[in-house]
Amino acid sequence: MAAERTRHLVAAVTGLGLGLTALGPGLAPGFVLSYDMVFVPDPAFTRMTFGLTGTVSRHVPSDAFATALGTVLPADLAQKLILLAIFVMACTAAASLVPSERLLPRLAAGVCYAWNPFVAERLLLGQWALLLGYAALPWVVAASSRLDEPHGGRRLVRALIPAAIGGFAALAVSALTALTIALIGRARARAAAKVIAAVAVLSLPWLVPGLLRPAGLPEDGTAVDLFAARADTPFGTLGSLLALGGVWNGETVPSGYGAPVTATIWQVVVVGALAAYWKWCREPVWRGGAVVAAVAGFAVAGLGVVAAPVLEGAIGLWPGFAVFRDGQQFVAPLAVVVAVGLGVAADRAAEARWPGAAAGAMAAPVILLPTLAWGAAGDLRAVGYPDDWARARRIIHGDPVEGDVLVLPWASYRSYPWNHGRRVLDPLPRYLHRRVVVNDAVTVDGTTVPPEDPRAVRLTPHARAGTPLAATLRNEGIRYVVVDAEIAANRPSGAVVEVLRGHDLAVYRIDGSGEAVGDGIPVVPVAAAWIVMSAVVIWSIVPSGITLSTPLLGSIHPRGSRRRTP
Repeated sequence: MAAERTRHLVAAVTGLGLGLTALGPGLAPGFVLSYDMVFVPDPAFTRMTFGLTGTVSRHVPSDAFATALGTVLPADLAQKLILLAIFVMACTAAASLVPSERLLPRLAAGVCYAWNPFVAERLLLGQWALLLGYAALPWVVAASSRLDEPHGGRRLVRALIPAAIGGFAALAVSALTALTIALIGRARARAAAKVIAAVAVLSLPWLVPGLLRPAGLPEDGTAVDLFAARADTPFGTLGSLLALGGVWNGETVPSGYGAPVTATIWQVVVVGALAAYWKWCREPVWRGGAVVAAVAGFAVAGLGVVAAPVLEGAIGLWPGFAVFRDGQQFVAPLAVVVAVGLGVAADRAAEARWPGAAAGAMAAPVILLPTLAWGAAGDLRAVGYPDDWARARRIIHGDPVEGDVLVLPWASYRSYPWNHGRRVLDPLPRYLHRRVVVNDAVTVDGTTVPPEDPRAVRLTPHARAGTPLAATLRNEGIRYVVVDAEIAANRPSGAVVEVLRGHDLAVYRIDGSGEAVGDGIPVVPVAAAWIVMSAVVIWSIVPSGITLSTPLLGSIHPRGSRRRTP
């Protein structure tokens, strides 16, 4: 047991080293702001945090987790701890699945799982919440294969906690994996019921506000093509997905990734790892379930590429199927198999007295993807919010008159000079503690997915030009208009009072604002959802406790694993 704890600790320290290397300049004081990754100073719990404003609750409960951590710690430190935890968990969890007592093979799996194109592209896309679930997915794999054991349900809930924090996308990936493995094992119906129950309860914080949303769930089939996987290697889209890449956003592909030579070598590593997994991994139930989960995930990942009309039709029948639009995220189960396969191959090499091969397997992912290092080659840098933002917040928060805030220009993503031009989702809805109305439409390659916020839908015809009439905004309950980019080209027209005009931001007040239109969600059912979810999480933890040496699951090796002596 002591040796096992030591191996887990070494894997965790290795993951920490990978995280420090990957984040680099992002570890300086300030915030890393990239696409969907938005952290703000002095965060506060608001109606938006819990999905009560009527917007689609994709940020629930990850925003609540980030806000809670940013309340007890400096918010920029909280962000860095979350990002580092992703690498620590990913390396530790994957290493624990390798059926060997040798350290190098375990570390080879851990490094491969924590440092690969999937992690790099999702990190650049700012999807830290999805990566939390990804990091714990190997623990979900192990827990799902042991649901017929005593406390199997508790173990599964514990393994799913990081994905539950991540929200709907992270839980969707974990649910697909867990359910597939449960259906392959013994007592299939009972095991599947446990998975469905665990996922359903952990989904309540975002599921309840989503179901109660007055505007219903959005259903736009045009987004299937926009968010489908795309080729980022010479091997086409499906080949890129096999290599654990293929993200839909070409701007989030790591610098230099996909070059013919390194892409070919990495593809050989991936195929070799899959072959090694199939040949030498000796846990029949666990192996088969993980392979089927990887195949199922790969099929979902490629659905928008090879069968887009099928997915569009499914979304038309039920909008919830829209979670499959961003298909690349479902290659995560394949990443588990690749990582464990590389570890098993390294173990065989060590058994054959080829220690250099085992060390090479551990180093290969980093060598073949060097531009993930140092903040993804400098793309992920910590920045501070300008003083104008703090001044605006003091003015708006100091106003006793109620009213909401509208943000111009009328676009969802910004490229601020103070953020080195890096695109980021507008931070003001989290930065300000009032209800903030922004344009949540997304434009990709000239095609726009319509806004989903009912307030944004109503205000789009007026705000699109950048000079909405003050009278119209007043009738919608807008008290302030904040222009946080292109200040000279955007401002409301009519009777407004300019209360701040700085280099980075301008604020206009509309006196006599009317009462905001109610598009919100009732508090009571959402509070009940949080109580039920919290009770189940506590139930899963209290009996056996959680330590690093028992990675949420006790002995991580599935039944029948073959342990080898060094």
